[in-house]
Amino acid sequence: MAAGSTTAQDGLHTLYASHHGWLVGWLRRRVDSPADAADFAQDTFMRLLVRRSLADLGPEPRALLVHIAKALLVDHWRHQEVARLYREALAGQPEPLAPSAEAQASVREALLRIDRMLGEMPERVRVVFLMAQIDGLKYAEIAQRLGMAEISVKRHMRRAFIACMEML
Repeated sequence: MAAGSTTAQDGLHTLYASHHGWLVGWLRRRVDSPADAADFAQDTFMRLLVRRSLADLGPEPRALLVHIAKALLVDHWRHQEVARLYREALAGQPEPLAPSAEAQASVREALLRIDRMLGEMPERVRVVFLMAQIDGLKYAEIAQRLGMAEISVKRHMRRAFIACMEML
C-alpha cells in the first residue's frame, strides 16, 4: 500500500472518529428514527470517501458533512414524495384501471431509477435536460435563459442522453 493512501486512510479515520457522533446527533433531529440517522451518517461518510479527497475538506469539515448529509436527506425525501404521489394517483383510479402489484412495483422501480439517474447528473446537465424534456424548451431558449452558448447546451444534453442510455 502506498504511503499516501495510508495517510488518507488515517485522515478519514480521524475525521470519522471526530465527527461521526456529532453528525448522527445532527441527523437525529431531522429524521424519524435513530437507525435512519445512523444510516444517513454512514452514507455521508461513504460519499465523502468516494467523491472527495481529504484535502478538499477545508478548515471546517462539519460544513461539508452537513452539505452532503442535506443532499442525502433531500434525495430521501424526494423519493418518499415520488412514492406518495404515485400511491395517490393509483388510489384515484377506478379498480379496473389500477395496475397490478407487479406493474406498480415495476413503475415505482423505474421512477426511482430515473430519479437516481437525475440525482447523479451534474447540476447544470440536469437543469438543461429537464428544461428540454419537461419544459419543452428549444436549445436556443435554454441557452438564452441560462446565459450560455447553444453549443454548451448541446454538450450538456449529450451527457444527459448518455446517462439515460447507461440506465437501460
